[in-house]
Amino acid sequence: MKGSLIFFYIFVMWILIIAGGAIVVPIIAHISIHGFGKLDSIVDSSVKAGIAIMLVIIWILIMSKIKNWIFHRQINR
Repeated sequence: MKGSLIFFYIFVMWILIIAGGAIVVPIIAHISIHGFGKLDSIVDSSVKAGIAIMLVIIWILIMSKIKNWIFHRQINR
């Protein structure tokens, strides 16, 4: 049972990586912001970068929670 938890962690990590790519590429790539004149491309890129950074932070927090859960279960045994 001890070894299966680490495999669960790795599995979830890969699912989050694949899901993140699936969200970022087709959905966020089509976002376009207009109305800022010459700054359209800068604002557009900034919004896309902000969304991508937030997703990375969310993925890191999720993986940290799962890692802590696994380690606490192993310590309690």
